[in-house]
Amino acid sequence: MTVTVDWKGTFVETAELSIHVVRAGQGMPVVLLHGWPEFGRTWMHNVPVLAERFDVIVPDLRGFGETRSKVARSPSGVPPQLLAKDLRDLADALGLTSFAIAAHDVGAFVAQQAALAYPDRVKGLFFFNCAYPGIGTRWGAAENFPELWYQQFHQKDFAADLIGSSREACRIYFRHFLTHWAHQKDAFTPYLEEWVDNFLRPGNLQGGFDWYIGINRLRTRMMKEGALPQARITQPTRFLWGRHDPVLQYAWSDRLVDYFERFELHCAEDAGHFVHFEVPELANAHMADFFSTLTG
Repeated sequence: MTVTVDWKGTFVETAELSIHVVRAGQGMPVVLLHGWPEFGRTWMHNVPVLAERFDVIVPDLRGFGETRSKVARSPSGVPPQLLAKDLRDLADALGLTSFAIAAHDVGAFVAQQAALAYPDRVKGLFFFNCAYPGIGTRWGAAENFPELWYQQFHQKDFAADLIGSSREACRIYFRHFLTHWAHQKDAFTPYLEEWVDNFLRPGNLQGGFDWYIGINRLRTRMMKEGALPQARITQPTRFLWGRHDPVLQYAWSDRLVDYFERFELHCAEDAGHFVHFEVPELANAHMADFFSTLTG
C-alpha cells in the first residue's frame, strides 16, 4: 500500500529562504530535486511509492513553487552553486547529516555541485536525463539550436511579462514543453492547469527564468571550450535516461565516465525528458533498487 502524502507541505526556514517542503515516509533520507518547467509536484507519482521505504523530502527550489526568498533578486541569476548551498542549508535545518539525491534537469546540476562541495553529506546520486560538463560544444551546435532557443529567450528582460501576460499565453507556453519534451505526449495533460497555476504565482515565471540567467556563463564556456574539466564524482551513481529526450539527448551520455567514478547507465526506452513522470513504475523500481543499496 502506498503512503498518503500531504502535498500542502510545510516551510523550512533558512537564512535566505522559506523553503516549501513535502516530506513523507521514514528511513534513509532521499531528497528529490526537480527541473524546469517543474516544481515539487512533478514527483507526485514517485513520492507515495518511495515513502514506503525511505524518508522522502521534496523541496521547491529557489524561485520555484511555493519557496520564497528573503533576499533581493540578483540580476546575475541563480547559479547551481547557490542552489547547492540552499540544499545544504535545508539539510542543516532538517538535521540531516547525510542523504541521497534523485535529480532531474535543473536538479541534476544542483546534485552534482552538492556532491562535489559536500561529499560527506551526499550518500549517492540518481539522475534522470542529466546535464553535465561532458556535453561540451553540443550545447551550441547548429543542429541542436532549434531545441535550445528557450535558454536564450528566458534571459530576456521581457520574457516573464510576455509569458505571464495572460493565462492563455502561459498555458500555451508550458503545454509546448510538457508535450514536446515528453515521449508520452498526454502524461501532463490532466495536470496542465495545475502547472499554469504554479507558474502564474507572483515571481515564479521570473524565478524559473533566473536559473537560465545563472547557468548561462557555464553553458557559454562549454559552447566555446568544449567539455570542461571537473573532479570526478565518487559517490555511487545511477542514470535512467529517456531514449526520446530532444533537449537532453541520450547520446550525450557518452562522456559520463569522465565525470563519474562509479555509475550505471540505463535507458528508458519509452520515455522522453520526464522519465519519472512518463514511466513512473519503471522510475520507482530503479530508484527503490538503487537507494536500497545505500542503506547498508
